[in-house]
Amino acid sequence: MTDISRALDCSLHKVAYWMTKHNVITRSWSDAAYLKYHPNGDPFAFRAPRTMREAKLFGLGIGLYWGEGTKANKYSVRLGNTDPQLLGKFIQFLEKFFQVRKSEMRFGLQIFSDIDVREAMDFWLKSLKIKKQQFYKPTVTISGSIGTYRKKSQYGILTVLYNNKKLRNLLVSMLPM
Repeated sequence: MTDISRALDCSLHKVAYWMTKHNVITRSWSDAAYLKYHPNGDPFAFRAPRTMREAKLFGLGIGLYWGEGTKANKYSVRLGNTDPQLLGKFIQFLEKFFQVRKSEMRFGLQIFSDIDVREAMDFWLKSLKIKKQQFYKPTVTISGSIGTYRKKSQYGILTVLYNNKKLRNLLVSMLPM
């Protein structure tokens, strides 16, 4: 309503009065902000699998999100793992079936203090062909002792993030729960 009052050069109260008088339903703050930052609609679009090969990738992507994805966060799609091939398939799933651009994805790296940050970052940058600007600041956890995790998590745990509540809700609705 603030944008409307500025455009019409009148008070916010006047706009609210006329909207109420004419039974114009107002959007929630959340919906208004979403529409303001996405004026052309959702930044994603679902496309169903067309071939058996695509159906396998779709099933794999849904399964990965169901098993490894963070469903507790209601505002973004998140999946973390130590396997670059697994994360690459999930990225491919988002790109192919939801038209999410890889350049709009963000990445979070969690490593232990005995792992070199630069080496881990370089590994993920090369493995997934992503840019350093897409990374949040790495989270370094102090390691108590040298353990067996180093074989499994040599380059840390990478989380793929795509901040969009509507896509997250769509993915959760597709899960067989």
